[in-house]
Amino acid sequence: MAPQDRLNFTLAHGEITTLNLQRSAPLLLVKGMSVSYGPQEVVTDVGFELGRGKSLALIGESGSGKSTIARAVLRLLPGRGHATGRVEFDGQEVLGLSERRFRPLRGRAIGFVPQDPGNSLNPVRTIGAQAMEAAALLDEPNKAIQKALILDMFAQVGLDNPQRVYDSYPHELSGGMLQRVLIGLAVLPRPLLLVADEPTSALDVTIQKRILDLLSRLQQELDISLLLITHDLAIAAERADSLVVLKDGLVQEAGRTAAVFSSPASAYAKKLHADVPALNPNRYARLRDPGFRRLKTDAGKAPKIEVGGVTKTFTVDGKILTAVNDVSFTVPAGTTHALVGESGSGKTTTIRLLLGLDEPDAGNITVAGERLAGRSNGSLRAVWRHLQFVYQNPFTSLDPTWKVEQLVREPLDRFKIGTREERAERVREALANVGLGEHLLSRKPEALSGGQRQRVAIARSLVLKPDVIVLDEPTSALDVSVQADIVEVLLSLQAKLGLTYVFVSHDLALVRQLAHTVSVMQRGRIVEHGTVADIFDNPQQPYTRSLLASIPSGAADIARAPHPQPRRIFNEEMIA
Repeated sequence: MAPQDRLNFTLAHGEITTLNLQRSAPLLLVKGMSVSYGPQEVVTDVGFELGRGKSLALIGESGSGKSTIARAVLRLLPGRGHATGRVEFDGQEVLGLSERRFRPLRGRAIGFVPQDPGNSLNPVRTIGAQAMEAAALLDEPNKAIQKALILDMFAQVGLDNPQRVYDSYPHELSGGMLQRVLIGLAVLPRPLLLVADEPTSALDVTIQKRILDLLSRLQQELDISLLLITHDLAIAAERADSLVVLKDGLVQEAGRTAAVFSSPASAYAKKLHADVPALNPNRYARLRDPGFRRLKTDAGKAPKIEVGGVTKTFTVDGKILTAVNDVSFTVPAGTTHALVGESGSGKTTTIRLLLGLDEPDAGNITVAGERLAGRSNGSLRAVWRHLQFVYQNPFTSLDPTWKVEQLVREPLDRFKIGTREERAERVREALANVGLGEHLLSRKPEALSGGQRQRVAIARSLVLKPDVIVLDEPTSALDVSVQADIVEVLLSLQAKLGLTYVFVSHDLALVRQLAHTVSVMQRGRIVEHGTVADIFDNPQQPYTRSLLASIPSGAADIARAPHPQPRRIFNEEMIA
């Protein structure tokens, strides 16, 4: 084999790996790429190739370097960012080109779909005005024809009433519609390569599937090569022909998707494989078993939570909107009940009613035998002591000026529980319960990782020794491996302390891993309710089936090889 037919790169452990290039020249070839910000190197000796009309996913957790690599290819590194190595696009070396010579490629030949559509469009300009800027890349000077091409592309990406979208401002469109706009504008000039950076991370599961289906369809119809950046291995397994697995800026593994998923070679790829909920639905079966036994043995007992016929309306611009409509469900003690559904389904309003933060218009809510309706805030305090809440985002829910000790102790201070020494002991106990050491007591949130911050938030909810904890998307802002740690923490604590959880999520694969019962919400109503087995194995409603169909299925088909046993975070004595 001639040297030009090989691509060598160094894996994280020092091994030299050779990938055979395709017989036809690849559209994108990256060799020996390193990226630095000032003196700090964040990407080291990365290499991969992407064939014409093919798809490749760069996967890894936050900080792995995947977005940095994409921006280096696009020549969009911020500030002091500097890339070395070789990047060939359509046979031309482009890393060394001047910005003036590279600019005609960006947008025309290389399209880009950014991660957050809400921050990628100018909020004070219409979609049409911004679309006309993209149309300037076309070889068509006539403005009327440019607008016609834009409207046609909006129709191709599945936007109903393209003229209305064209005339709208960004805030007048949903997240899914905005992402379709960005995809449409990126493919309008018919680029050879489309770089998509986490294009579905902020979207509901059904919208996510539609966007990914759209990208796949456009790739096939327009013969576009797709470079997909994602932290979701299940999506990568289903949507990419080949993968590059990254950690700390180093390639851990690379190859065809089927090969990487069926028999991952690197320790890091194996770990990611084990941590993906869609690939391992029964990972926590041992920890969930006590809850399933309670469902059977406590069938005749009063539930820990009972929501009956609850309705809540709001008046917006003189119109009455029904956010929750005749919602009913029960949660037995020591089990996890999941509320699932798309944005706007009523999940958040339901948990606000459950927490006593809003008053229902009709119906009753009972927690541990205490009715919430009609209570004053002073009376609700007694309930809140046994009913705690964990917010979605640990990066915004913790006061950045407080130390961990203060954050966890504050509920004890507010309820005036125990002496100073007793409070300090309960803080240490709560931290130990979530696997954190006393050395973190003096740290502020900025000195903690995302996983550590969420553990602190859980410890804060545990310090009052509640019976019920409501968790609102508690892992959605976390990487998959950190998410796996948090889930194990929650289930281990439930098995040890007999806690009852209400878990709100749009991640159905994660719900299958940890919940015992599920309520599916749509437009303020519960359309289906049952055990996890009932909902996932035998869904009755079309809406439920559409949600389940949105879970990436290709990953499960590919990943047939045995996967490694999950890491142990807790001792067996904790759940005895």
